[in-house]
Amino acid sequence: MTSTKRPSTIETSNPRDGKLARWAIITVLIALLVAACVLGYLGWTRTDVKVPESGYVALVMGVVFSLVVGVGLMTLVFYSSRGGYDEPAVLIKQLESDGDDEPGRPG
Repeated sequence: MTSTKRPSTIETSNPRDGKLARWAIITVLIALLVAACVLGYLGWTRTDVKVPESGYVALVMGVVFSLVVGVGLMTLVFYSSRGGYDEPAVLIKQLESDGDDEPGRPG
């Protein structure tokens, strides 16, 4: 009986394939960013609704609060990384006690 197996071929990756995929992803992401900016601009300018001053104050306070929380959390990440708090836990073994150390038993 003859074998019909094909010899295995080794596929080599072409460095240009990765660059093409990377540029395709970057292009799609930039297109999405531009579309979001255009829709945001049109939504902001095409309405006749007047935003009261309290709305702008709330918007500014929300942005500032979000930035403070983000900066604070990133500070904690760097602090814990440098302080060694991210190291894995170490099990501290207790000394094994003899049976003679039990209270209430005469030894």
